Amino acid sequence: MRLWNLLYRAANIIEIPFYRRYLRSKVFSDELPSHVGIILDGNRRFARKHGLGWKDSYRLGARKVEEILDWLDDLGVRHVTLYAFSTENFSRPDDQVKAIFEVIDEELDRMFERLDRFKRSGVRFRALGRLDLLPFSIKDKIRRLEEATKDFGNKSVNLAIAYGGRTEIVDAVRKIAEKVRDGKLSSDEIDEKVIRDHLYAPDLPDPDLIIRTSGEERLSNFLLWESAYSELYFCEAYLPEFREIDLLRAIRDYQRRQRRMGS
Repeated sequence: MRLWNLLYRAANIIEIPFYRRYLRSKVFSDELPSHVGIILDGNRRFARKHGLGWKDSYRLGARKVEEILDWLDDLGVRHVTLYAFSTENFSRPDDQVKAIFEVIDEELDRMFERLDRFKRSGVRFRALGRLDLLPFSIKDKIRRLEEATKDFGNKSVNLAIAYGGRTEIVDAVRKIAEKVRDGKLSSDEIDEKVIRDHLYAPDLPDPDLIIRTSGEERLSNFLLWESAYSELYFCEAYLPEFREIDLLRAIRDYQRRQRRMGS
């Protein structure tokens, strides 16, 4: 036990391959989450810590997301939802919003380069949120990525962009209200399933595990309806610093919990 405590502390400083292999073996020996949500946080604090510009920091975070997707794919996780830009983020200073959108635009281009891997893994891409609020270039690339991957398989990478959990519920209620108004639905028929059927991605299973980078411990309006029984894990590392062992620790922590789902 003392040896593993020492290795655990050392791994906070340097990612020891032996320790990583140990964690992977433990993770594969138990049930893996089917759907992992990730709140991508800490880019700005990372920039201040290292004296970087916003765009450089966001670009490092985007490259880290590519690694995270590869790690989760190698583990066999079927669904990943990335919280990249919230509806509230539009209120940030213009230079920050512009930098974020420029990096997201670049990253969507890089996703086209990953289409072969998506196809081999059976992964389709989808975006969730009020996409009409996004710049045209980003909307167009999202549409083309969704179209290109729609028949790849039953696994998914979901990008929550211009997204808010409350906004999603409001949009669902509006759709339901329209159906009631038009006589297509009775108010007596409204239940959890009806609401679920009108969310942005009704076929997407609820996240088993939600990870947030940067040390903040809140959901920040992410998947509010869907996360009712999700397990939450908060990691101290800023997004650009996030390592494979941080991911493995999060999953190992999830596996040790007893999920009663309210029962």
